[in-house]
Amino acid sequence: MPGDVVSDAANRLRKNVAVIGAGPAGLMAAEVLAEGGASVTVYDAMPSVARKFLMAGRGGLNLTHSEELPAFLARYREAAEWLEPAIRAFPPQRLRDWCEALGEPTFIGSSGRVFPVAMKASPLLRAWLRRLATQGVRLELRHRWTGWDGAGRLTFETPAGPRAITADATVLALGGASWPRLGSDGGWVSLLSERGIAIAPLRPANCGFTATWSDIFRDRFEGQPLKGIALAFADRSVRGEAVITRDGIEGGAVYALSAELREAIALEGAASLHVALRPDLATADLVKRLSAHRGKQSFSNVLRKALQLSPVAIGLLQEAAKAQGLSLSSLSPDRLAALINAVPVRLTGTAGLARAISSAGGIARDELDADLMLKRLPGVFAAGEMLDWEAPTGGYLLQASFATGAAAGRGTLRWLKNNI
Repeated sequence: MPGDVVSDAANRLRKNVAVIGAGPAGLMAAEVLAEGGASVTVYDAMPSVARKFLMAGRGGLNLTHSEELPAFLARYREAAEWLEPAIRAFPPQRLRDWCEALGEPTFIGSSGRVFPVAMKASPLLRAWLRRLATQGVRLELRHRWTGWDGAGRLTFETPAGPRAITADATVLALGGASWPRLGSDGGWVSLLSERGIAIAPLRPANCGFTATWSDIFRDRFEGQPLKGIALAFADRSVRGEAVITRDGIEGGAVYALSAELREAIALEGAASLHVALRPDLATADLVKRLSAHRGKQSFSNVLRKALQLSPVAIGLLQEAAKAQGLSLSSLSPDRLAALINAVPVRLTGTAGLARAISSAGGIARDELDADLMLKRLPGVFAAGEMLDWEAPTGGYLLQASFATGAAAGRGTLRWLKNNI
């Protein structure tokens, strides 16, 4: 089972716990609490549960990753030490076993990422909701949390008007601020800030960036993918794909560098990303191919045939040359080869939170105890993207959400046991 703590006290007194937020972290906390004997109600502002989870699963639900745990934990950067206890208690294999128990087996893809065999979120979510229902977990939808009243009751706006409820403990799992149309709009920040809780500003993570394209390049290549490339920034290099947007660039390889790029732009006002268009070819090989007799071929045909560069890749090269007041055809094979595998793209800003895959920032680590309870608000716990951590795509986001949800559930059971 997800939680290893079963509270006899909770069983005996049937303590009421409110879970606010019906995403993966909130639902996992609810499951752990219900298994521990608590009476659980999950509240959510949306008319249905786990909307962001379902959206993430449309292209194949990447639940977690199969790499060894030390490497896995390092993906969380500064937050790795903080998240480690929760993830070690509910590691990737445990998540896979949990899926299997719900009738949704998983497999490891060629990249090491873990997916359900069904490749969708909806079958897993349906099975999960059935299990929660048998455990007595209740759902109250269209309930937007608005804080606490003077008597300490949780307050909500509902279609029937304001509502106040009393809970013996509360788990907050309201998400960050990315994809706000799916429910995670960061509205909780002001509610906790008013209570003196320190919140690191919510910022785009796993996001795209803005760049200044020429009108010709933008109009011709918007939406076109750059495949088989490598991106480099500072001392990091990542292979993968990117997509040209009307205002800049996004995609998996960009997301992997987004934290470093975002911080550099915040500090310096811009960042220079370098794109290797043929990272599999050494400079000497590129020079040799470029030096070959081209006959009557156009220069673009040489790049396309000799180097297998796509039209969008050639267009990106032309953008870089123009920015330096040069033409590609005037460059020597040596200089052109160097440019092909280090095309500079000047990034001037981050795409907005509404377009980001996830968000950085959230409740500061020092505001929570080891059980993820807010020190200033006894009996109130937090989990998921509300906490101040970020991670790249690849299964790390969902894994930490599930794991911290389970941790908050266990912590709540311990607190209930000790506060009867």
